[in-house]
Amino acid sequence: MNTSAIILMVLAILVVWGGLVVSALALRARPERDGADLPPGGEDDHREDTAPLERDT
Repeated sequence: MNTSAIILMVLAILVVWGGLVVSALALRARPERDGADLPPGGEDDHREDTAPLERDT
């Protein structure tokens, strides 16, 4: 491998693993909301209980 290929490989590795580390730290700082602090509304209307019509064509 020549020097430019090694530099490009190291840069790509840093971008991928750096993005993973940054996203993990961001998730640790602000974890997923549990629903208690969400605004009111959005009640479940059970739309998944009735499936749309399926027709064979």
